[in-house]
Amino acid sequence: MNEHRPVHARIPGMGQRSVKTALATTLVALMYLLIFPDRNPTFACIGAVFGMGSDMDNSWLNGGNRLIGTIIGGFLGMGLFWVEHAIFPAGNYYFRLPLIFIGVMMLVCASVLFHWPGAVQPGGVVLCIILFNTPVDHITYALDRMLDTGIGVVIALLVNLLLPRHRLEKWFRMRPAEEMKK
Repeated sequence: MNEHRPVHARIPGMGQRSVKTALATTLVALMYLLIFPDRNPTFACIGAVFGMGSDMDNSWLNGGNRLIGTIIGGFLGMGLFWVEHAIFPAGNYYFRLPLIFIGVMMLVCASVLFHWPGAVQPGGVVLCIILFNTPVDHITYALDRMLDTGIGVVIALLVNLLLPRHRLEKWFRMRPAEEMKK
């Protein structure tokens, strides 16, 4: 991976990654407005934010963590939710306690097994949401989160691919930090 070279713009804190993140989230929100008007773009926008990196390698890592974690956490959440409701049809909060323990342990093992240890955190979020705050149809909810996250991550990757650092530096007249000190 290339060494990180900070870029300074005329607006403090506004670098190439900020511009690409804003663009990716805006494109996701626009896409949902035009193509999926009945869907909420929140989780897709979150996927775009998490999927943006300073370069393509970083984006693959960040986006992969978010997407793989969401998928693992989503499937584990669906399975554990099913187990709970098979035993306790009305649900049982106390039974969820060992389930969340088992679920997090399984999440860690699966993330390491798939060589995505960074997937534990986003996967844990989805797992907890499904077990403790799930709407009536937990399967649709989990699958929707996976799809939305995937869309956001893909848009972030595309923006990062189409707008590499050197292109943005030219367009926004940004200069590496070393040049600013001269």
